[in-house]
Amino acid sequence: MLSGVNVALGVTGSIAAVKVVEIAHELRRRGANVRAVMSEGSRGIVHPWSVEFATENDVITELTGRVEHVDLCGRDGWADVLLIAPATANTVGKIASAIDDTPVTTCATTALGAGVPVVIAPAMHEPMYDHPGVLDAIERVEEWGVSFVSPRIEEGKAKIASEDAIALTTARIATPSPLSGERVVVTAGATAESVDPVRVLTNRSSGKTGREVARACYVAGANVTLIHALIGPHPLDEGSDEDPAAYAEVVRVEEGVSLSEAALAAATGADAYVSVAAISDYTVETEDQKIRSGQDLSLDLLPSPKVVDAVREEYPELPIIGFKTETSGDDEAMVEAARAIKDRVDMSFVVANDAGVMGAAETRTLFVDGGVTEHRGTKAEIGAAVARRLARTLGEASDRGEG
Repeated sequence: MLSGVNVALGVTGSIAAVKVVEIAHELRRRGANVRAVMSEGSRGIVHPWSVEFATENDVITELTGRVEHVDLCGRDGWADVLLIAPATANTVGKIASAIDDTPVTTCATTALGAGVPVVIAPAMHEPMYDHPGVLDAIERVEEWGVSFVSPRIEEGKAKIASEDAIALTTARIATPSPLSGERVVVTAGATAESVDPVRVLTNRSSGKTGREVARACYVAGANVTLIHALIGPHPLDEGSDEDPAAYAEVVRVEEGVSLSEAALAAATGADAYVSVAAISDYTVETEDQKIRSGQDLSLDLLPSPKVVDAVREEYPELPIIGFKTETSGDDEAMVEAARAIKDRVDMSFVVANDAGVMGAAETRTLFVDGGVTEHRGTKAEIGAAVARRLARTLGEASDRGEG
């Protein structure tokens, strides 16, 4: 995601500076090279040696005759992006006013003047974040092209965003954007059909592949709507590390009919629809009361309408990408099933896989369009492959004058 990207990491005097080691590690885990710049206030919270250990580079704590700010963030400087995490209210206000009295604010002024992308992750008490002057400063620097990673509002504090959210936004800003300006709808998770007020019919989908596709599309520049059903069979927790709100507009659903309604609504004005959710093929007549145990019972399974067919009927020109899961373990059977749904719905391409990957970190897929291409790797890598192939699909459609 950040492979080969040079990140200048600015650290200011918020108590959230204690998170800088984790932030640096997360950036490096995703492939980035990191060099840190620390204000005097931040050095009272975390020692530069800790940051040096986390980045494996010397830490800039003062500006000297070596003009470190120009070397780092100038027009021919080292950095591909300046990330300030955490950023205090004081720092945000100074950047908006071009005040350079710390190594971090001087790097920010240099980066903005040199056209180096800037990402800011604020952290402060909530009343400070709500101060009109701070809000005006945020709005002002956003107009200059600075990207903000919204804090988590908890316990009266505007807490710094998660390491994942910070890394995602940094990747979105610092890497190529083949899906820039595109609006992509992705479905994920497992629908659940009520049997009675207690029981449901569902499946083993974890929703991870769909979330990784949505993340990859976001990093590639798209505006993403993620329609997320359940996870075995519980809702995805808001505010958790898995919460996709950092990279998508999230619509949470449970039953297949709710997913269908959400999909049809979200597809209005969309540039692509990626159907990853494991949608129940059957429903049952729901009982009003809990069915008592200890008796023989038969359920009449009623076939569910296909959501992707409804989307295609409503939006005949919309590029649709499908996922097809089989249990045979036979490539030829998987490809045949993928081609059948591709032809029936007129999909751009279909990603075929075996049901054995449900819930697993690693996966193997077959991309089926005019030919068949194998992709192996983590679900994040598969998501990135889907985003790249989608970008080519939309680019080809644009070249033909269809988009």
